[in-house]
Amino acid sequence: MLCWGYWSLGQPGISSNLRGIVAEPQVCRFVSDRSIKEVACGGNHSVFLLEDGEVYTCGVNSKGQLGHEREGNKPEQIGALADQHIVHVACGESHSLALSDRGQLFSWGAGSDGQLGLMTTEDSVAVPRLIQKLNQQTILQVSCGNWHCLALAADGQFFTWGKNSHGQLGLGKEFPSQTSPQRVRSLEGIPLAQVAAGGAHSFALSLSGAVFGWGMNNAGQLGLSDEKGQGPDTDMKMSGGEAELEIREAMQALLPRTPKGTTRTSTSLLSEGEEMKGFEESSGLAMCNWKTGKRGKVGRIRLYRESPCHVKLLRTQKVVYISCGEEHTAVLTKSGGVFTFGAGSCGQLGHGSMNDEVNPRRVLELMGSEVTQIACGRQHTLAFVPSSGLIYAFGCGARGQLGTGHTCNVKCPSPVKGYWAAHSGQLSARADRFKYRVVKQIFSGGDQTFVLCSTYENSSPAVDFRTVNQTHYTHLINDETLAIWRQKLSEHNNANTMNGVVQILSSAACWNGSFLEKKIDEHFKTSSKIPGIDLNSTRVLFEKLMHSQHSVILEQILNSFESCLIPQLSSSPPDVEAMRIYLILPEFPLLQDSKYYITLTIPLAMAILRLDTNPSKVLDNWWSQSCPKYFLRLVTLYKDAVLYLLKGRKTFLIPVVFTSYVTAALKLLKKLYKVNLRVKHVEYDKFYIPEISSLVDIQEDYLMWFLHQAGMHIQGHKA
Repeated sequence: MLCWGYWSLGQPGISSNLRGIVAEPQVCRFVSDRSIKEVACGGNHSVFLLEDGEVYTCGVNSKGQLGHEREGNKPEQIGALADQHIVHVACGESHSLALSDRGQLFSWGAGSDGQLGLMTTEDSVAVPRLIQKLNQQTILQVSCGNWHCLALAADGQFFTWGKNSHGQLGLGKEFPSQTSPQRVRSLEGIPLAQVAAGGAHSFALSLSGAVFGWGMNNAGQLGLSDEKGQGPDTDMKMSGGEAELEIREAMQALLPRTPKGTTRTSTSLLSEGEEMKGFEESSGLAMCNWKTGKRGKVGRIRLYRESPCHVKLLRTQKVVYISCGEEHTAVLTKSGGVFTFGAGSCGQLGHGSMNDEVNPRRVLELMGSEVTQIACGRQHTLAFVPSSGLIYAFGCGARGQLGTGHTCNVKCPSPVKGYWAAHSGQLSARADRFKYRVVKQIFSGGDQTFVLCSTYENSSPAVDFRTVNQTHYTHLINDETLAIWRQKLSEHNNANTMNGVVQILSSAACWNGSFLEKKIDEHFKTSSKIPGIDLNSTRVLFEKLMHSQHSVILEQILNSFESCLIPQLSSSPPDVEAMRIYLILPEFPLLQDSKYYITLTIPLAMAILRLDTNPSKVLDNWWSQSCPKYFLRLVTLYKDAVLYLLKGRKTFLIPVVFTSYVTAALKLLKKLYKVNLRVKHVEYDKFYIPEISSLVDIQEDYLMWFLHQAGMHIQGHKA
């Protein structure tokens, strides 16, 4: 492992005489006989995770952030975690987190802002403690800002805690700092792939590339392009394709730049395509806190956002990974492109200037290179290109954090000093093969950088951040999952195992991410017109569930749908990705069974009818795009439900309940009929219910309706 940057107590594993600035890569001797899996960097401490699950730390220990008593540059094992198999670590300014293979989360270090999640504001906690509030969850991912934390659970629930001075917890208006994990309800239903924290800002990334940001926005680090100071953002405007963006950015590079020292700029030239209106933020947006540009009055930036906001300009860029610095952000696309935005005063955006950017803007110097890893430090950025084996660095270099051998700032990507080789590349016959290093993975934070690497002779392919490990994001429901559940339930059919299954089955987010249309990356195009899911695979999975071998799981799905999922569907989904559930549920075979009309079919109709105007229009659009067979099944389902209700009306003890059920089924048929008028999926007579004439006295019913309209009432009848 190589490392460089600034260490107040000396570089890890090297003599403390080398404390301070290390401006070019040096070998970290600590790992000579150990296999490192991951490194996390705090303000002045580092955490090393070994492949065997052991955790070592070194650096400053003023708040107990090392988890042991031995401050210094020599990494020491945290004994309190010796009985745990840790799989992931993260650092804030002066606190640390460790995630176990059982999904349990431990915290230690500074806690005065609640960032430890221990329901206390102790100034320091020197020994790792379990975060009890999350003990019923299986946590998959964690990320730390300076004084706040983010955690993603297997069932798609998203938690935040710690300091909330700038809305970085995403909980909405007027929430103080939180000493225990709190659910971010405004993103519920969206299948999340990643969560990422910056100094005082936060991001969540969906499986289909939708980016949501909140928190501090003083330098435009949220990428919301709000320099005009508009009000609450309720429209989703789809940007153009990545190819168009590259052309426009290339053209922009030829234009005169704003002179340094004038104002905060907004220079991205993204085209606006179709609009998806009306997905209102569930908790509202941040208060209107405005700030005039640092060096002029041209731009105004909203200082912070207290609720997640959709970063519109990245919607169709196929974003797959996000990394945050203290006041800047970098994102990686599936094609290997890099976009940066936020603070640029040290050149950390890589755009050839020291300007801030409020719009996501592609790093032109990296165009033509396929980047597979990015990492942000406090004020610097790294990008790895596997085809050449080179690491590029840009931003603040005052503390040697760029690894270029110099201590000056760099505003364009520059190669890190050293002998680097590509894993699949060829060295010249004269090259000393033992000098060359092949990168495995890069890590950065604070003013430090670490690189896992090997000699050319012993190299293996580098980690690709664009290929997300399925165990790290919202769990999906598929054949593999069913097989695992069936095995677990046969071996340990206890309450804990069953609760874990029920949590996933009751989660709209898990279902919404489970049947993505991956053909030519169709799901990345999800919009008000395109749902981005493969309904054929949905149907196939549900048909498999009907087999006897899955009877236990089928029973749990039925219970989960009846008691949790359908009753909790929101009338105002936060994004179109949260709406796929309305297409998925009708494929569940038991909805066609009259035994479940009252508990499944009618409640689903009621949930659809509760949708706000704009989400309701999106569903209409999706129905318009569905195949005629799917549409006809939906029409037939609710026609059959109406007949079932009319035939059994005498069994309903409460007339008002019967009326509400029939009304819901008929209104849904009306909604489908209006869609069909536009697209002609089926013949109009498919909506006929001939049996009604024998089940309802039409004349009496018409008379009652007429009198009701006239405001009259006949004794013995309810108007």
